[in-house]
Amino acid sequence: MRPRERIIANLESIYREAYDRAKGLEDKDRMLDLDASFQREQLILEVLLDVRDALCALGEESSSESALKKLDTLRKITRLGR
Repeated sequence: MRPRERIIANLESIYREAYDRAKGLEDKDRMLDLDASFQREQLILEVLLDVRDALCALGEESSSESALKKLDTLRKITRLGR
């Protein structure tokens, strides 16, 4: 499993390249769009990583009970947004 820091650094690198290209072209609208998109994507990614960490924290049991616990945890997490 890739570390959280590496995943976020990869996301930042992708957006930084595009942002620098837009800056070089003096495309201020594109720069603003990229900035907003990066913030949105970073938030979504952090939530997904939190879900991943929560599911991993339940343990690596191979029993069906463990799988049901993980599914129940995921169900509870998705209800938080409502």
